[in-house]
Amino acid sequence: MEGKPSMDRPHFLLHSSPDLPGGALRVSIVIPVYRGENTVGPLVRALVDGLNARYDLEIVLVVDGSPDNSAAVCRRLAGEVPGVKCLNLSCNFGEHNAVMAGLNHSTGQYAVIMDDDFQNPPEEVHKLVEEIRKGYDVVFSYYEKKRHSRLRNLASGLNNWMASLLLKKPRGLYLSSFKAVSRFAIDEITKYDGPYPYVDGLILRFTRNYSRVLVRHDPRSHGESGYTLAKLAHVWLNMFTSFSVVPLRMATFLGFGFSLLGLVVAAWFAIEKLGHPELPVGWASLVCSILVIGGVQLFALGMIGEYLGRLFLKASGQPQFVIREITGGTASDRAATARGPHAGRLQGQVSDRPHTCDEAESASVSHDQSG
Repeated sequence: MEGKPSMDRPHFLLHSSPDLPGGALRVSIVIPVYRGENTVGPLVRALVDGLNARYDLEIVLVVDGSPDNSAAVCRRLAGEVPGVKCLNLSCNFGEHNAVMAGLNHSTGQYAVIMDDDFQNPPEEVHKLVEEIRKGYDVVFSYYEKKRHSRLRNLASGLNNWMASLLLKKPRGLYLSSFKAVSRFAIDEITKYDGPYPYVDGLILRFTRNYSRVLVRHDPRSHGESGYTLAKLAHVWLNMFTSFSVVPLRMATFLGFGFSLLGLVVAAWFAIEKLGHPELPVGWASLVCSILVIGGVQLFALGMIGEYLGRLFLKASGQPQFVIREITGGTASDRAATARGPHAGRLQGQVSDRPHTCDEAESASVSHDQSG
């Protein structure tokens, strides 16, 4: 079902088919930037040199509260390179939130999402675009050989396994962060207004019309991966509580299973006592039963609390992202920064005032969680 566009959105976001100069295909490249001061400049110039002759190119740089000089570098690129716009978020909201901000401010018929670390070569972008032009909603990339550490590759494998379990991801589909999405897919993805987005989960909610393209994966050109097990746990928690009720069902089945086990054990003890009255009543089985059943109850209560907590944060208006400033782009883009009752209010908001980042940073997801 097609939703009615919100009139609170800046008008440049309402168009599903932007007017294209000379009939050129308009393609948006969305790049979340975090600790990318040394790579984002060469990446943008490589994209412009390689793709400007093929497409009407738009590059959306989303600086996600990066602690280095990335914001200044991206602002300079937006001022110097035509077609480049910089969205400077007020703090670190996480990779998926940054991608949502970029998609909300993209105007292309297609958008390509890629990292800022040069592991996805710019010359491979056209493969995704040419494939999605065949009528797919999404085109995922996959690699013959990934240039990651063993720990990172193990984490990516676990992430994909969890997605298969919780999101019913089709077997054989690798959820890479390097992907192309159609305007239809962009419009569907950006309907989500919660503070905990998971882009691949949003995609799998509305389509199975996807394709895959083999691309090259290069070693990281600068710096080290920011991946940690804690950040991977945040990704899994988003899958658990934002896009699946599997954990609640697991708690239900565990509760039923242990209740049934308790009845069986109670019957067994009763029979044993009737047959052997001299057997002493032990406390070990009682303690173990209490610990196991208590653990299951706490797990279930914790999961319910997590779901309720996220509903509370969404109901209380926690933003998906907050844009401090927009540099470059069109006059319509810059008009979104105007203050007013609804101005600049999308799934996130545009603000010229400081924003409390504690909740956003506690929920932020690594910019290296996927391949």
